[in-house]
Amino acid sequence: MKDIVIVGAGGLGREILGLIQSINKKEDRWRVKGFYDDTEERGSYIHHLPVLGTVEDLNSRKETLDVVIAIGDSNTRKWIYERLNNRLLTFPSLISPNANLLDQESISIEEGVICCAGCILTCDITVGAFSLLNLACTVGHDAKIGPFGSFMPSVNISGETRIGAQVYMGTNSTIINQVTIGNNTTVGAGAIVTKDLPANCVAIGCPAQPIRFKL
Repeated sequence: MKDIVIVGAGGLGREILGLIQSINKKEDRWRVKGFYDDTEERGSYIHHLPVLGTVEDLNSRKETLDVVIAIGDSNTRKWIYERLNNRLLTFPSLISPNANLLDQESISIEEGVICCAGCILTCDITVGAFSLLNLACTVGHDAKIGPFGSFMPSVNISGETRIGAQVYMGTNSTIINQVTIGNNTTVGAGAIVTKDLPANCVAIGCPAQPIRFKL
């Protein structure tokens, strides 16, 4: 078994703890040592595990350690990753045993990906590094997801879509087939993306329309 810590002691961090525990029920892979969080008091306990320090404290670790970044916001997750310059840290992908990867050989999952229970991925899919597929997301054939994406529960990603880096899609939103979403775009909960969306926008509605652009 390998040691692993969770960055982020909030709700998603506690859910990721449950995900790791479900993986360990199938195969003993990780010893969860605790949480790192900038806002929680060192030495406090969350779900019987200690808060070991801040994110910056990970850079002074002297031994190899697996790390999972349990932060829902795409840009914050990327910001935290870029702060971690300790070469002894590694970032495994966590795939729930209750996720269904229909053709695993044709699915590329890069480092640091979190794939939660109930997700279905079909075939010829790329999931970029440090992306989060929350509960019950679906991803269709030939979809390409960029790094640091955040897909909240029950997001539906149709086939042959292209999703840029740091895209956030809210709960129960949908992107139909052959549509592209630009980098750093946010899609609101329940929205249906029927046409390409540009980078750096916030889009809502059915069909989804940009309502503003990010600075």
